[in-house]
Amino acid sequence: MNAFKAYDIRGEYGKDLNREMVYRIGYFLPEILPVKEVFVGRDVRLSSDEMFEALAEGLTDAGVNVADGGLTTTPMVYWGTGKYDFDASVMITASHNPKNHNGLKISAKNVLPVGYDNGLKKLESLVGSGEKIIKKTKGTIRQLDIKPDYLAFLNRYKKDYSGINLVIDYSNGMASLFAHDLFGEKYFPLNEKSDGTFPGHEPNPLDPENQEQIKQAVKTHKADIGIIFDGDADRVMFIDEKGNFISPDLIIALFAHYFLTDTDKREHVVHDIRTSKAVGEYLAKFNTEVTIWRVGRAYGATKLREVNGIYGGELAGHYYFRDFYFSDSGLMASLIMLDIVDEFKKQGKTVSELMHNISSYANTGEVNFRIEKKQEAMNAVVDYFKKLQKPTAYYDFDGYRLEFPEWWFNIRPSNTEPFLRFLAEAKSQQLLDEKTKQVYTLLKPFTD
Repeated sequence: MNAFKAYDIRGEYGKDLNREMVYRIGYFLPEILPVKEVFVGRDVRLSSDEMFEALAEGLTDAGVNVADGGLTTTPMVYWGTGKYDFDASVMITASHNPKNHNGLKISAKNVLPVGYDNGLKKLESLVGSGEKIIKKTKGTIRQLDIKPDYLAFLNRYKKDYSGINLVIDYSNGMASLFAHDLFGEKYFPLNEKSDGTFPGHEPNPLDPENQEQIKQAVKTHKADIGIIFDGDADRVMFIDEKGNFISPDLIIALFAHYFLTDTDKREHVVHDIRTSKAVGEYLAKFNTEVTIWRVGRAYGATKLREVNGIYGGELAGHYYFRDFYFSDSGLMASLIMLDIVDEFKKQGKTVSELMHNISSYANTGEVNFRIEKKQEAMNAVVDYFKKLQKPTAYYDFDGYRLEFPEWWFNIRPSNTEPFLRFLAEAKSQQLLDEKTKQVYTLLKPFTD
């Protein structure tokens, strides 16, 4: 089934997902998780109400009760799962995908992520098995509005931002639920109204095309910073005062000024295998231990919990927090970022200056190569560079990351598509160009 991915269930509604499939997902969910009541939230996509009805019908036909959270952000569902000790939760969303897509993000008790390795594979088999539905004693559905309690939690991170000139792009997504409650009226909003057709732009802030509005607005309004959310508000990204997009992994380093100021207490920070080397170098100035781990919430949040890390993050703009049940929240991350920006502005420092102090590396960004023989291609690249020079660090999970004194690279396979993803970083653009040219030459035979 095309909709079952490494971290969630997602696809084009009516093609990869339909009402019957979602019903069966609900019905068979108790087969992979011991559940009595499931908390369910949904985004504003046009298919979300129908998906909720099908999911709730399946769950209740399996004898499970449903707490209907209504329209929510994904982090709001994570928080509610932990706060109210639900057996499990499901968020109906396709996150940053186009408007005709939808999906399901499933969490177990204690907000533990459920991915393909720990439940979705079995659920996929049950849903596709053709096994007959035998209805049990009907479960119940109750309405549960957790917005006031969740807002009270977020307000603990809210400070006085009146000194910051701010632009926020909600991408017509779910972050707008909290637009005025958290950010007040004294800022410049873009695409503020939740709208499942996403009229402003697609809700994927990593796509440069979707950044154009906020980049221009930051420059027009002479803002100190721009904030852009994805569709379900589990991710957030930032624009500096010059209108430049900030690579999300570098924010992991900047968060040290909020979380790691107590130098007497040693803390753990987790980041993914694609993260800039500059992040670890910057965090070395603080009393912290850095763990590099696999890409994706199913791995990042689990690893953060395992090491009891204070926070973590990913190149894709996910930021995980110990005080948020080791889960990710775009709104919480944005409040923390504003706190840091405000403090440094009082010292006369701009956002672009802060980011320059963290990294001056040249970086390729993540590049995709369409390759069927992914392992053979990765081996060719890794073997070539290992023979040239012994790496100073070597990681062999989620593909490979090889570090050398002047540069490093990560090459990893897509979990769902015939793509290899490559990213490299070097201390000069000239060296980066030289090394990437070598990699492209090595990969060419596999792309033909």
